[in-house]
Amino acid sequence: MIRNALKFYIDGRWVDPCSDTRLPVINPATEQTFGEIAMGNLDDVEAAVTAARRAFSSFAETSPAQRTQLLQRILAAFMDRYDEIADAILQEVGAPKALSHDWQAGIGRRHLEQLLRTLETFEFEKTRGTTLVRQEPVGVVALITPWNWPINQIVCKVAPALAAGCTMVLKPSEIAPINALLFAEVMHDAGVPAGVFNLINGDGPLVGAALSAHPQVDMVSFTGSTRAGIEIARLAAPTVKRVHQELGGKSANILLDDVDLESAVTSGVDSCFGNSGQSCNAPTRMLVPAALHDQAVEIARRAALAHTLGAPEEASTRMGPVISERQFNAIQKMIGIGIEEGAQLVCGGLGRPAHLPKGYYVQPTIFANVTQKMTISREEIFGPVLVIQPYDDPAHAVSMANDSVFGLAAYVQSADLERARKVALQMRAGSVYINYPNWDAGAPFGGYKQSGNGREYAEWGLEAFLETKGVVGWGA
Repeated sequence: MIRNALKFYIDGRWVDPCSDTRLPVINPATEQTFGEIAMGNLDDVEAAVTAARRAFSSFAETSPAQRTQLLQRILAAFMDRYDEIADAILQEVGAPKALSHDWQAGIGRRHLEQLLRTLETFEFEKTRGTTLVRQEPVGVVALITPWNWPINQIVCKVAPALAAGCTMVLKPSEIAPINALLFAEVMHDAGVPAGVFNLINGDGPLVGAALSAHPQVDMVSFTGSTRAGIEIARLAAPTVKRVHQELGGKSANILLDDVDLESAVTSGVDSCFGNSGQSCNAPTRMLVPAALHDQAVEIARRAALAHTLGAPEEASTRMGPVISERQFNAIQKMIGIGIEEGAQLVCGGLGRPAHLPKGYYVQPTIFANVTQKMTISREEIFGPVLVIQPYDDPAHAVSMANDSVFGLAAYVQSADLERARKVALQMRAGSVYINYPNWDAGAPFGGYKQSGNGREYAEWGLEAFLETKGVVGWGA
């Protein structure tokens, strides 16, 4: 455990919380407590918001060059603590060692590097005729982040908010909080001015709600469930603050009939089961031509069996546990519903793997011959569960893919790039991935419909924290 686990970071100092409430931090691979954190209350929220408000006027006046230099120091400090952050995520999220080190922690570095590249050319001021168009910080922002990709969502909010000139209060997930506390130490070591960055732990119904409703908070940026996002928007409405949300998903993966089926199906299974299926943009619905359905199912079954479950620190482990007992039970319930509704269970299913009686391990599960009306085709499961659905023709596939309340991501696979592009442009989703491309920190990320509003990453993430002012007559 880190030295500041029972403290909050407010106004440039590690301070004692206002209550004695504690919460254990559970290792999902062992179901054992490996530490505890303090839980905040309304007084902690008030202290953190007050500090951020007090710091705003001076920090908003810093130049983009000064903020760039600060971000460079943050990147250096982050790299100094890189291994500690990766190890914390391994323990509190249960992500296998390679995933924790290369991606869970690595994606934080990539976001910082991308934002620094973005700032090299970003225009905070420009003229339109005789009007000066100026981009200014939105103000004090509340950042509420999830447990599944914790450092990813912390850095892709904190870094652009800082670059914009905002001050902030971060409330990380109380389920995976240790990496966030380490990140607060990074911010302190980098010399972030007092009050600019503040961190308090707490739950959503109390601390998250108080931040969302607080009259001195100008914006809320939230990543999490659609249900929680709706509540945050409701709480924020009376003060008409900006609400930026990245919410749930049920992403379709269309395999056209010209693909290398072995490769396309295997990669689709791997993408779905990465991070134990706990990614909001995971391709959890595989749509395949009806004539190729049975062949695709057999390939998917073999691919699923290659996902070795085990302790996250073991080199042979490809898939770790899901985050918590609550999440395990929710996934088990959805698998049970799939069976009850008549979907074909290809592999996996209910219960833990026989060799792992401890830990929140879910068997890699695949359902086939899934229809559009089945619950497992429509609701987000957030675990290693893939549904395979047959389609008649590409138009049918697009219609099925778009028939969802979600619109975070979509995937298209084809041997013909032009054909894939044509399908991609018909998808009602914020991100469409053609032929399993490499992850791109410079691409916009966010959703249509009930998957949220606004975009993150690179200049889109920076613009989210800026207000636009027009000074008319500037050049007259």
